[in-house]
Amino acid sequence: MGTRSPRAGLVLAVVLVGLWAPRVAPGQPNFIVILADDVGWGDLGANWAETKETPHLDQLAAEGTRFVDFHSAASTCSPSRASLLTGRLGVRNGVTHNFAITSVGGLPLNETTLAEVLQEAGYTTGAIGKWHLGHHGHHHPNSRGFDYYFGIPYSHDMGCTDSPGYNLPPCPPCPQHGLAARVMRKECYTEVALPLFENVTIIQQPVPLSSLATRYAEAAERFIQRASDSGRPFFLYLALAHMHVPLWDPPTAPSSGRGIYGASLSEMDALVGRIKQVADSHGQGNTLLWFTGTAGKPGCRAGGDAGHCTDSSPGVEMGGSSAKQTTWEGGHRVPALVYWPGHVPARRTSRALLSTLDIFPTLVALAGAALPPNRRFDGLDVSPVLFGWSDEGHKVLLHPNSGAAGKVGEIETLRLAQYKAFYTTGRGAMACDGSIGPAEHHQPPLIFNLDRDIQEQEPLDVASREYQAVLPMISKAYAQALGDIAADNVSVADYSKDPAVVPCCNTQHVACRCQGDHTATPDLHTERRTTRLCL
Repeated sequence: MGTRSPRAGLVLAVVLVGLWAPRVAPGQPNFIVILADDVGWGDLGANWAETKETPHLDQLAAEGTRFVDFHSAASTCSPSRASLLTGRLGVRNGVTHNFAITSVGGLPLNETTLAEVLQEAGYTTGAIGKWHLGHHGHHHPNSRGFDYYFGIPYSHDMGCTDSPGYNLPPCPPCPQHGLAARVMRKECYTEVALPLFENVTIIQQPVPLSSLATRYAEAAERFIQRASDSGRPFFLYLALAHMHVPLWDPPTAPSSGRGIYGASLSEMDALVGRIKQVADSHGQGNTLLWFTGTAGKPGCRAGGDAGHCTDSSPGVEMGGSSAKQTTWEGGHRVPALVYWPGHVPARRTSRALLSTLDIFPTLVALAGAALPPNRRFDGLDVSPVLFGWSDEGHKVLLHPNSGAAGKVGEIETLRLAQYKAFYTTGRGAMACDGSIGPAEHHQPPLIFNLDRDIQEQEPLDVASREYQAVLPMISKAYAQALGDIAADNVSVADYSKDPAVVPCCNTQHVACRCQGDHTATPDLHTERRTTRLCL
């Protein structure tokens, strides 16, 4: 639930004009949201001095504002993306866990996306990269408000490739001839190759991971140039494959003591630097760029750095897990940078409590549009914080269970100012041997003071004055949050599966192999191509 401070709410007094009539307000800014996948809080040098692979992101921080208490709305793939694009937690928008390659459904169609609101406000909209909110039928990005789409429909390790990424343990490449290879483990996909879409057409299957970052950058550059030439404001949602699983080991990457992960981090950094350069050149001096991530670093992979959010010392009993899927700080506290010359102060660090949930209402307000009616939002319009007028964000922020413990999607962790309360905890995400730590339920809740204990190592003594003073406030906030959700119009996602909906451009070839023309440029104003997707 987005509990708003008085000043944080001022700019949300949006002009209440009709939302569903297309319009272009004078001076509407362009928006670029870059969403990294499973990036650790400490993977930016601006956050953690030991990180040396991110000069472009560090420069972005120097020229904009860095948010150090910024959180993903969920610490796993599909729910975090659904919440960013709707401004609502999974218990409201229905997306509580990840969709599969066989998923029939996706983000419920009665949920309104940020792209749909901005499209109706006169924006040209584009999504490039990982989608993971449903690929079948009307769940495809082109049916969810995006004029243009270029990317893969889910994670890049959810299909075989000829040169697999760096999963631990490794997955086999796609079979070339005959029957598909026997699956080495359940996390590997060998029967269906990873597809690359342009709009509703599969243009290549499998896509080479080694060229994916370059092709995303080229597609983003084309989109920005064409949108700028059209004279309309644009919204680009760039959902990177980095850092979920390192794509490959770039031979030209600078040497790094962090090996393959460091090289992949350098590649991501260069991609962001290129997008910033294009935005500066073609964004007409009025482009807001917002960089953040979906979750903390993965558990069983070549992993990143959660910075000061974790202590991985042996024998630690509390907290300390930097892995995604958890509700510990290292699982959902993510880097965040906002850059908008002349509007967002440079070289500023904000400690406001913010979330990816806030992107939706903030951009809607800045576009001069209105929030969709008949639903409640967990995000806030935080434009006063972006502009440096305030440093007040959420009073209360909810962290849903994301797979490590408790029923997925349920709210059993709550942040109130500097205090964080756990009603359920899990030690970490799935280990490389497939095991997970036991879930523990806490009544009364575990409470940590993050100002003193960011690593969540020492919960407050339940007999202490501090615990007794804060417990009633936490209990009241928790009850109010659950009551608000219960009174809302909530959606239910369809998680049914059918092998017939797996993206496949050539059912006659093992692993659905095909090679299409991937050099075509998007036309933002013409009818979409006929699909070659075989269902």
